[in-house]
Amino acid sequence: MIFESLSDKIQGTLNKLKGKGKLTEKDINNAMREIKLSLLEADVNFKVVKDFIKTVKERSLGSEVMESLTPGQQVVKIVNEEMIKLLGESESKIDFSDDITVIMMCGLQGAGKTTTSGKLALKFKKQNKRPLIAACDIYRPAAIKQLEVVGKGIDVPVFKIEGENDAVKIANEAFKEAKKKGNDVLILDTAGRLHIDEALMEELQQIKSSLNPREILLVLDSMTGQDAVKIAEAFNSTMEISGVILTKVDGDARGGAALSLRAVTSKPIKFVTTGEKMSDLEPFYPDRMASRILGMGDVLSLIEKAQESFDMKQAKEMEQRLKSMQFTFDDFLMQMEQMQNLGPLDQLLEMIPGANSKQLKNIKIDEKELVYIKAIIQSMTKKERNDPSIINGNRRKRIAAGSGTSVQRVNRLLKQFNETKKMMKKMGAMEKTMKKRGGFKMPF
Repeated sequence: MIFESLSDKIQGTLNKLKGKGKLTEKDINNAMREIKLSLLEADVNFKVVKDFIKTVKERSLGSEVMESLTPGQQVVKIVNEEMIKLLGESESKIDFSDDITVIMMCGLQGAGKTTTSGKLALKFKKQNKRPLIAACDIYRPAAIKQLEVVGKGIDVPVFKIEGENDAVKIANEAFKEAKKKGNDVLILDTAGRLHIDEALMEELQQIKSSLNPREILLVLDSMTGQDAVKIAEAFNSTMEISGVILTKVDGDARGGAALSLRAVTSKPIKFVTTGEKMSDLEPFYPDRMASRILGMGDVLSLIEKAQESFDMKQAKEMEQRLKSMQFTFDDFLMQMEQMQNLGPLDQLLEMIPGANSKQLKNIKIDEKELVYIKAIIQSMTKKERNDPSIINGNRRKRIAAGSGTSVQRVNRLLKQFNETKKMMKKMGAMEKTMKKRGGFKMPF
């Protein structure tokens, strides 16, 4: 995940300060030197690092820290505040118009522009908007076909003109189509190049002049580091972009682009893509990202993910079944699928405060194990899922063969399920006892 290495190093440096009852100027200088090196290794722009360290150091040497009873914690607070400023201070939302909101997507070839256009359309669709995507990339082979596949997958219409080689005309006709069909958001998937050239910029400027888009979003690959910042500078000087979408932040990018972009271009990061699924597009929150870098977690994003993924009516029914000990393998499977919808478990761990500690970092999460569990449960009959006690030796062999696993795996799952039910029974009994004594509620 982006920032993982940087996060480890900065947290290690700040943890040394936390353990000291009093800080000297030497302690601050040493810490700032380590943080500076960590940021430079993460490919953060040199001038940005220089200004950041200068500000943090000046504040850390002030009376707020030096006279504090918890100086280490105060330094962490200062680093957090300055990092939030560096990342952009607050969320930058899409500026929707009262009529048709035209959003122009631009960027170099390979940054993920077409897929991101689809992800953005799906995001708007979930917000009860009616998006239309226009295929304005007339150069890349199969670009229009790729966009059609993306549109079909999210059930969003794609506008195209077969054989047309004028991107400006396609954009204008798409606007007329949006007006005619009642679409309130028009996303223009424009062409990219392997490098910035005059022809690319000229075409983009013509589209801009013709439609005056509400938003011009630059799609950047976070894996390209400082090159991404240079690309952003070039596009911004020519096009006056309104914001950036960073792709592939779920990869092993060092994070320098995200920490440099706002300071260098004065333009906000509006969204980040966190995976390959079409739903893997998240608003960029500077305060939450800073918290994750410093190991403070991101509980708000975790809650939002849960609210999107979990059916509250089903959750209530599940609570009642748990309390009445009617929990079945069907319930178990449903819960597991909802958890998978939240995203990779290692990414979820990063959102939990303290999850960057060595103990949790060493937890190995085998996503394949969930696939085996799902296969085993789906190989059971309805009767077996409702009453696992009937699963004898022969049934276990059949379930193992049907799921492509082993009898040992089936036995292990049955044992875990029974232990879970026993634990729920104990908690139910505890709740009844505590209620009599003044109040206790099971944390479901």
